[in-house]
Amino acid sequence: MEWTELVLFTLGGKPVLLVDLVSSLLGLTCVFLAGRNSKYNFWVGYLYTAALFFLFWSRNLYANLLLQPISLAINVLGHWRWTHPRESEQSSEDSSRLKVSMLSWRGRGFVIGAILVVALVWGWAMDSLFPADPHPYLDCCVTVLILTAQLLSALKKWDCWIAWLLVNVTQIILHVSVGNVFMPIVCALYLINGLWSLWSWWKLYQKKA
Repeated sequence: MEWTELVLFTLGGKPVLLVDLVSSLLGLTCVFLAGRNSKYNFWVGYLYTAALFFLFWSRNLYANLLLQPISLAINVLGHWRWTHPRESEQSSEDSSRLKVSMLSWRGRGFVIGAILVVALVWGWAMDSLFPADPHPYLDCCVTVLILTAQLLSALKKWDCWIAWLLVNVTQIILHVSVGNVFMPIVCALYLINGLWSLWSWWKLYQKKA
């Protein structure tokens, strides 16, 4: 038996695999560190991307697997941006660190419009190519939201936590609808962290930190 198939325990009659637990712990650690304004979240992010790659590979989820290089590229971008700010972007507390900023209302409108258009087009394509997917539009919306949240996090935009909260709520609905038990618990922990990080980054934004 491969390690990606190793069952650790069952929860609600559903098996929880080692790769499930490892990827969940890495993901939670990554967003916890990001919410605390720690650049080390990116090092954990590299491990998280690798864990997700094995997770999706083991379950033949190749559409999600192909997104991991994009996530890796965003992680590398964020690592660079957080540690190499321009002079006007430097934190008031540490000049070597990128300060928290916010999108303009026009920027927010553009992001929302882009998410809706890409999710609709992608959902239509997935529904046509993979009719067995019970929630193609919801799946694609969550994926686009995740990539958007990652990109905004990489740019250290306060708005990223709004996107993460939407991701968490949507994922809880998605997992509950298909009968998963373990992942809604994990998503609930993400949700709690997202709420705390939304507040803590707001305070950092006010301090220009």
